[in-house]
Order: sequence, then structure tokens, then C-alpha cells
Amino acid sequence: MSEFSEWVKEHSDDNNLIFPENISKSIGIDETSLSNGELYTIVTNKLADGKQGSLIALVEGVKSEGVIKVLKEIPKNQRDKVEEITLDMANNMNLIASKCFGKADIVIDRFHVQQLASEAVQEQRIKIRWETLEAENEKIKESREKEEKYVPEILPNGDTLPQLLARSRYALFKPISKWTK
Repeated sequence: MSEFSEWVKEHSDDNNLIFPENISKSIGIDETSLSNGELYTIVTNKLADGKQGSLIALVEGVKSEGVIKVLKEIPKNQRDKVEEITLDMANNMNLIASKCFGKADIVIDRFHVQQLASEAVQEQRIKIRWETLEAENEKIKESREKEEKYVPEILPNGDTLPQLLARSRYALFKPISKWTK
């Protein structure tokens, strides 16, 4: 990959590669960083499954204006063949997709949806854990005022609720079939 930039320069006048003949009804767009940190936008034919004919465009940079300009070099009738374009949740990719492939349905890729859902679940777990710790501290305080020993509720797995919430980070995303006893 280290000679990639040189290869592109040999095969293109402007560090961009375009293969409109590789367009299919289902494409993807993403950004990548090459060996020396150069950012490129890659448009791929998802139906080619990573094999020959997968690359539709390799565009230097990720700024929407520049990428749109390059992709609009592909004839509109070719771009209108695209029915679905998969991308991450970056605003620039969404803008590129809507401006260049206006008839296509935009699909957010599964990885980014899962990542967002995971972050939301984690946020809620942490919030509930803090609320539980505060409630437990209040019970401990009340027990001290009554000069009683505080005995936390022990769950069937042997944990207290705060312990369970502290340890459950990865268990929340593990299928029941993979749980251990």
C-alpha cells in the first residue's frame, strides 16, 4: 500500500480514479486513510463483493464539495441507476450521496447503527448504576442513624445490584446462549 499514491498518480491526472462501468444498483461510500495519512473517499459496488469491478471511484479527500465535483463526472444516467447507497452517519457522506445519487435510498451501515445503540445502552447502564449507588448510600446512612447494620440485597447470582451493573457492560451484548453459569 505504500506505493499506492504513486500508482494513482501514474494512472490518473488528478489523484482520482473513476470507473463508471462498475456502478450497480447497490453501492457504498466511505472514507479511508492510507499509509501516510492521506484521506480518500471510496465508492464501491457492493454487488461485486470485493472482487473485480468493486471500485467505482477513489477520490482524494473527504470534503463534500470536492468529492461531489469528481463524482458528477460520472454521467447522470449512470448515477441514476443506483437504488441504494450505504454509508456511515457522517454528514459529508450523506450530502455526497444525496447530491450525486439523488434517486438512491440512503442506508446507514449496520456497524454504525450497532455502535450508536451500544453507546446508548452503556449510557443508560452507567446512569442507572449511579442512581443505584446513591440509593444504596442513602440506605446505609439511614441504617447508621438507626444504629443498624446495613445488609444489601443479594441477587440470585451473588451480586448486589451495584455490582451487577458494574460488571454487566459486556453481558448486555452477549447472546443468552453464550452466558456462563
